[in-house]
Amino acid sequence: MTAIINPQRADRASTRKTIVGTGIGNAVEWYDWAIYATFTPFIASQLFSKSDPASAVLSTLAIFAVGFVARPFGGFLFGWIGDRVGRKASMTLAVGLASLGSLMIGIAPTFAAVGAWASLMLLVARLVQGLAHGGELPSSQTYLSEMAPREHRGFWATLIYTSGTAGILFGTLLGAVLNMALSTEVMNAWGWRIPFLIGAAMGLYALIMRSRLHETDAFEGESATEKRAPIWPQIVRYRKQALQVIGLTVGLTVIYYIWGVVAPSYATTALKIDRGEALWAGVIGNIVFIAALPFWGKLSDRIGRKKVLWAGASGAAVMHFPMTWLLKDSAWQLAVSMSVMLIFIAASAAIVPAVYAELFPTSIRTVGVGVPYSICVALFGGTAPYLQQWLGTTLQMPNLFNVYAVVLLAVSAAFVFTIPETKGKDLTH
Repeated sequence: MTAIINPQRADRASTRKTIVGTGIGNAVEWYDWAIYATFTPFIASQLFSKSDPASAVLSTLAIFAVGFVARPFGGFLFGWIGDRVGRKASMTLAVGLASLGSLMIGIAPTFAAVGAWASLMLLVARLVQGLAHGGELPSSQTYLSEMAPREHRGFWATLIYTSGTAGILFGTLLGAVLNMALSTEVMNAWGWRIPFLIGAAMGLYALIMRSRLHETDAFEGESATEKRAPIWPQIVRYRKQALQVIGLTVGLTVIYYIWGVVAPSYATTALKIDRGEALWAGVIGNIVFIAALPFWGKLSDRIGRKKVLWAGASGAAVMHFPMTWLLKDSAWQLAVSMSVMLIFIAASAAIVPAVYAELFPTSIRTVGVGVPYSICVALFGGTAPYLQQWLGTTLQMPNLFNVYAVVLLAVSAAFVFTIPETKGKDLTH
């Protein structure tokens, strides 16, 4: 007897597989970067010389920035794989490489044991992760955008930052729990390694899940000739769209790293707020962020992408200074300021994966997004924590960094007016 397959059940199973496979890998990437920022003080004390603690922290943050240098190369490599071999292959390879980087940090020898070789291993691990993460986001957001129903693509796009923030939230929660459960001595000795080893295991699981995904219809529908077409001429042809990706990203990446990723660590090192309380404040802020994402995604499917992007960039620019002034010396101030800023940041974060995909044709969609996005994140997002620490604590000029962030938000707001309205666009062409 031939089995009867319920089409609706099959569609639901396919949708669930797409969401889990895309989301878990994206969460692992963001988790990796979040735990590095969260555990910076411990990494600095174990993998660098203890003779100058302030210099060790700055060196650790510098390697955080150096990891971003590999992102443009990853954006091109995995973008080429995504546009020529397939979105699925690109996503799977990227998460496997990211898992390897986490494992390297988790088992790295200490500075006391091997000297500068410990710092070098950390640098190599971050470069490996940077290469993988440069390809992860453009591959996963292109895959998700092509799999989504076009009338709900804005809402589906929120999975990227929802899953990513879930990864950050898990890393932050893990940090808070370890901070309570283990003494400072134990954390310095081996406790700080736990999150990185967990990240390696999560990456392996994500690799297995992604290997079971289906390729998108948009990619499968391309002809063999289109898939073999040279990449560079197409990059040059769509240079305007690449510049728009950079313009839309520049403000979002800096303001997001300030408030969504490094705020708890900055509050601890620069403002001397209790580490555990700062981590819990970060949890509250990220929960608010996750709750705001679907609202903005659904709104963009109704009123359009441009209005939502402009509201997010301008709102974040207006509120940045007031929330910075609010944040002084307590965890509740950190929780409130993070929550307010992340509500506005969520407007852009919710839908940029859809907007980026809608700017490019299928044949250049992954690499067209991946290269300019990675360059922008490397130049501006990767250097944001270091600049904030250096200007705030070394030069005692924190307001200069805040002006810098607001100016970049204004740039992103201006670029919104240069893009077409792409709500509901067919991505099969």
